[in-house]
Amino acid sequence: MTTTDDRLRILRMVEEGQISAEEGARLLEAITDDAARVRARTAARPRSLRVVVTDLHSRRQKINVTIPASLVTVGLKLGARLFPRNASVTNDDVLCAIERDMPGRIFELQDLEEGERIEIFVE
Repeated sequence: MTTTDDRLRILRMVEEGQISAEEGARLLEAITDDAARVRARTAARPRSLRVVVTDLHSRRQKINVTIPASLVTVGLKLGARLFPRNASVTNDDVLCAIERDMPGRIFELQDLEEGERIEIFVE
């Protein structure tokens, strides 16, 4: 149910005498505050995924790419080979990490054959 539907329902309850005008006003204020909290929480969510590939021998970054969160789903589908088959992290794990509102490293893999370390961060 949307906030608009909730407002209409509260106003109908006041109109029908099920609740007082004061109770209706408190309820309207509460749903407005809830909507503001949801907007604030959404704005605070991490906005990007960063992939860093470092050469293990020289310790220099070979790749440092930042992907906007809005494109992560598309990027994961296009780059399904991003994770090796034996990796402990899946595309769903990455999406869940973004939605948890917890920035930080979510994946690290050292590929000794290629001499690389791959790290993925939510920022």
